[in-house]
Amino acid sequence: MTGVERTYPFQGKGALHKLAVTAASVIPLALTVFAIVRLWGLHVSGLDIALLVGMHIFGGLGISLGYHRMLTHGAFRARTPVRAALVFAGILSLQGGPASWAATHRRHHALADQKGDPHSPLEGLFHAHWGWMWKGNLVHEGPAFDRLMRDPVVRFFQRTQAIWYAFTFLLPALIAFAVVGTWPAFFQGMLWGGAVRIFLMHHITWSINSICHAWGTRPYESPDVARNNGIFGWLGYGEGWHNNHHAFPDSAYLGHRWWQFDLGKYVLQPLRWFRLVYDVRIPSRAERMSRRASRA
Repeated sequence: MTGVERTYPFQGKGALHKLAVTAASVIPLALTVFAIVRLWGLHVSGLDIALLVGMHIFGGLGISLGYHRMLTHGAFRARTPVRAALVFAGILSLQGGPASWAATHRRHHALADQKGDPHSPLEGLFHAHWGWMWKGNLVHEGPAFDRLMRDPVVRFFQRTQAIWYAFTFLLPALIAFAVVGTWPAFFQGMLWGGAVRIFLMHHITWSINSICHAWGTRPYESPDVARNNGIFGWLGYGEGWHNNHHAFPDSAYLGHRWWQFDLGKYVLQPLRWFRLVYDVRIPSRAERMSRRASRA
């Protein structure tokens, strides 16, 4: 035990935790519906769309490269400024602190699609998509969590996560205000770069847990039901090549074929050239061939 229960009041299985999870899910949904209504009346600018796309890419890479490939699987190592930037980008996605996210995902891989998996679709797609969080299946203690908390970057963002959740909405709003200089632009930035972006990111990430364990192809043998799904391969910046990932969980590259879009791989390549990331793990062709399923 690390005493984290006294530090993070929204964790656990109690009413406060369920309220926090529900609010973090329902509020972006409600504001996205509001944004669609305003979009119908053309109450949207090029800056709003730019903030939506730019913040989505930034936060998506934070989850995919930072939280997932770097922290959870150690698929590569990064210099401290890059490491901090990726964790910062991840926490802006409003998906929990870096230590709890990575520890939860490690448990998923250890028990994938078995009893004890935090979000197995064997308990239903709704459970895999969202219900597992409401039930309090996030990991906030244990050996994996403790090891992650030894990292000063992870520890800092885990302990100050509430501040960054507010910044999730304030950052795009402040950018819009700096560019346009009006309060309507400020709130439009908060709406499109904040709430709408969070809604889209949440459901893309959650669909990797649910849809990518239910529909798609299985080119590799793996002890679970993870599948490659092309739609979420694109929407998830490479994360939807989920059978690839479960076959080689410590691989920094999730797209194995030339046509498998993997934005994280494309970002890692120049970072490797400048030696900002190192110890990048990539399975060899022989390793990939050895894991090929008899029928793709």
